[in-house]
Amino acid sequence: MSLALTEEDGQVLIEAARSAIASRLSDRGGCSSVSVAPALLMPGGAFVTLKENGCLRGCIGRVSSSRSLLQTVREVAVCSAFEDPRFPPVTRSEWPSIRVEVSVLSTLKRISDPETVCVGTHGVLIHRGSSSGLLLPQVAIEQGWDREEFLAGACRKAGLPPDAWKDPSTQIDVFGAAVFQQAS
Repeated sequence: MSLALTEEDGQVLIEAARSAIASRLSDRGGCSSVSVAPALLMPGGAFVTLKENGCLRGCIGRVSSSRSLLQTVREVAVCSAFEDPRFPPVTRSEWPSIRVEVSVLSTLKRISDPETVCVGTHGVLIHRGSSSGLLLPQVAIEQGWDREEFLAGACRKAGLPPDAWKDPSTQIDVFGAAVFQQAS
């Protein structure tokens, strides 16, 4: 999927994520249907990140999906709010203070040289055996990490030693992301 999405497309995705979470919080069924750009109806991978007072409150996504990008965002938004094992489910009382960020992922590309990872541009997916860890491109910037710290962070997330990215048996995929943030 191309990342040629407009800011308006991004705001539609933010609203779809917020609507899906709000519906679950209020026990309402379904999400309202709106007219959307064709790009949002194409299959695509996405992550929804929730932040409360600038701190991570949930983040779940799919690298790829056979569902439309719009549907994928709705599904992972609900998962981010209620199923991220690192956090308790979002409550009605805290919902107004939570900000939503949607990251639409490009196709994964396997690399053989870790030096080609571009901090702030690439997200990384590290995998070896049954272990895998993914970090979105913006994580390196938010944490102030250089390339090696970013790769080490993805390894730790995979449950691997921080230097596992140097091992030839560790596979590294990179991807781009179009990131859309909820207006304050």
